[in-house]
Amino acid sequence: MIMTDLPFDPDSVAPLLLDWYGRAGRNLPWRNSRDPYRIWLSEIMLQQTTVAAVIGYYQRFLENFPSVEPLAAAPLEAVIDLWAGLGYYARARNLHAAAKIVVEEFAGCFPESVDELQQLPGVGRSTAGAIAALAFDKRAPILDGNVRRILCRLFAWQEPPRSTAADKQLWWWAERLTPQQQVHDYTQAIMDLGAILCLPRKPRCEQCPLQQLCQARTSGLEQQLPLKQTSKKLPVRHEIALLLEWQGRYLVRRRAVSGFLGGLWEFPTLGLAADELPEQKVALLLADFSVTGTAQPLGSITHIYSHFRLELQLLRVSIAELSTVAEGETDWCTIAQLNELALHGAHKKALGKLGE
Repeated sequence: MIMTDLPFDPDSVAPLLLDWYGRAGRNLPWRNSRDPYRIWLSEIMLQQTTVAAVIGYYQRFLENFPSVEPLAAAPLEAVIDLWAGLGYYARARNLHAAAKIVVEEFAGCFPESVDELQQLPGVGRSTAGAIAALAFDKRAPILDGNVRRILCRLFAWQEPPRSTAADKQLWWWAERLTPQQQVHDYTQAIMDLGAILCLPRKPRCEQCPLQQLCQARTSGLEQQLPLKQTSKKLPVRHEIALLLEWQGRYLVRRRAVSGFLGGLWEFPTLGLAADELPEQKVALLLADFSVTGTAQPLGSITHIYSHFRLELQLLRVSIAELSTVAEGETDWCTIAQLNELALHGAHKKALGKLGE
């Protein structure tokens, strides 16, 4: 059940935020632009990623794809190569697919309504609201991580912040606080408040323009809210990676563009079941590439993904003669070339072992 009784006048929030934003708002590369392409690009990149991590990628994307048309026309592999290192790679595939839809179905012009924007791959309700508000000044609430945290504190929400009930309540509050005018600035202001003052830990309440309204502050709960989500224990996957070396070069192959880590490069890898020995997998991998050699242990690495933990054993094999060309998209690269290649995170760590 949604709580509709408010502890303060909701219309008082926007003026306080806007006054503060005029003095303290961030200067970011995508600010001061109403170009929906640039705003959309930044919003997709900022999903689950910090501003500091995004800025360089954002600028490189614009250098390569200054508008939606060249992005739509580019090979997906080129988009993924530029995205490498930013994580959550489904975003790159969705970015490319959405660009094609905008070009083919909307004649290169981004739709203005939240409903139509949500039809684009990778664009949920909050991202659609941000694009509509920032590019078109449409009155559309947002509920990204920063805003969710602000609302939990502002209204002293003392339940898990990502339940179905929380979503309904927080969206209702977000809608009620969004003003009729100056929606563009308000949207940037509330995102900045969460990034600058209403921090996950040690919020700077004494500097907050909403401190007199904040129910968590009034109740002494600003350090406890939002409540922490119960974390699930991540399952563990075991894999073995073979670093095949021939004349100072190492074999890598590109993953299929669809699916997990699609389009990124990696060393030849196979899963390792609990009852399997690494030597069995080495024999299979060597047979796949019609090469022989003795595998030397190179150590192991652990890499955490959002839904599992990877335990990766590394083995290095120097081969004297290369008789066949491996199937699929493969390449033999020097260490310098590997450092420039779009290897996914776990195999970037594996690359580091070569220098030890």
